[in-house]
Amino acid sequence: MAEVLHLTGTVVVDDRTELDELWVAGGRIALAPPAGTTAVRTLSGWVLPGLVDVHCHIGLGPDGAVTVAEALVQGTADRDAGTLLVRDAGSPMDNRWVHDRPEMPRLIRAGRHLARPKRYLRHYGRELDAVAELPGAVAEEARSGDGWVKIVADWIDRSLGADADLTPLWPPDVLADAVAAAHENGARVTAHTFAREAVGPLLDAGIDGIEHGTGMDADHIAEAARRGIPVTPTLLQVDRFADLAGQAGRKYPRYAARMRQMHARRHQHVRDLHAAGVPLLMGSDAGGTIAHGSLPAELAAVARAGVPAPDVVAAASWRARAFLGAAGIADGASADLVVYDADPRADVTVLARPAAVVLRGRLC
Repeated sequence: MAEVLHLTGTVVVDDRTELDELWVAGGRIALAPPAGTTAVRTLSGWVLPGLVDVHCHIGLGPDGAVTVAEALVQGTADRDAGTLLVRDAGSPMDNRWVHDRPEMPRLIRAGRHLARPKRYLRHYGRELDAVAELPGAVAEEARSGDGWVKIVADWIDRSLGADADLTPLWPPDVLADAVAAAHENGARVTAHTFAREAVGPLLDAGIDGIEHGTGMDADHIAEAARRGIPVTPTLLQVDRFADLAGQAGRKYPRYAARMRQMHARRHQHVRDLHAAGVPLLMGSDAGGTIAHGSLPAELAAVARAGVPAPDVVAAASWRARAFLGAAGIADGASADLVVYDADPRADVTVLARPAAVVLRGRLC
C-alpha cells in the first residue's frame, strides 16, 4: 500500500469545526485510520483546506498569452504558496489543459475577458466590436468554461481626450441580457469594475460577483450585502492606482484624480465592505503585472486594511470553497491541504510560510 499521511494538530474544517487529526490515503482524506495501513508519515501543525485564489490568471503575462512552459511556472508558484484552487478570472490562453496536470492547482476556468476595442489592456481580452454582441459572447464563454464568465464593466475611455475617465462599456439592458444568457447556460458572471457608474447596472443585471469594486458607494455596498454578492478587493492591484494616476499625468487629469481618490481610501473601502457584511473573496490578480504566488501577500494586505485575521483566512480557504462548490476537508474528499507551523488565524503572515503542501494526496 502507498504511504499514508497522518496529519495531526489542529485541523481547521470551517468556522465552527476543528479536528485533532486526519489521514490521507489514495489521494483522499480519511477521518479514521485506513485499514491495512503500514507505512505512515506524520505531519503536525495547523492544517487548512488548500487556499483559493479567486482572481488569478494562469496563462496571462504582461503582453497577453504566455507559453505552456511559462504557465506551468505560474501555476507551480501559486501551488507552492498554498493556493490549491484557482478561479481563473480571465485568460487569453486556452488553459483547459491545466485540468490534466496533477502538479498544477485545480482550476475553475472563466474563459476570456469580454471587453471592447481600445477599452481594456491590449491582448488580454476578447474584444467585441458591437455592444449587442455581449449576450452571445457570454453564452459562448459559458458553454466552453467551467461555470464562470468574466466581463470588463468599465475602463478608461481615451477617446474623450482630456476629459477621459472610467466609463461603463455596456448599456444596462445589454448587461442584463448577458447575465441572463450566462445563467441560462449554467454559468455565473463576475465583473471587473473600478468605477462607481458601472456598479448599479451590474447589480440591477443580477451579477454574481464583483472584482475590485473600488467605486462601490454606501448604497451599492448595502445592496451587495443584502443579496450576498461577493466582492474580491484585490488590494495588491489597487495599491498600484497611484502609479497608474502618475502615468496618466496631465493628459488624462480626470482619470488620474479618480484613481488617486480610490487609492487613498482603499483600506477604508475594504473595512466598509467587511463591516456591512459583504462576503469577501480573496484574489491576488496574479498574471500580467503581479507575480504568481502572491496570494499570501494579498491576504496580509487585507488584514492590514483592518479585516480580522480569522475572516481573512476563512475567506481564502473554506468559505471560498463553499462559494465555488469545491470540497474542503471531508471524508473521501480529495486531499488538497496546507500545513503551517503556527495558526494563521492569529497571524496571517504565517500563510507566507507553508510547512507542507498536499495536492491530490501528494506532498509537493
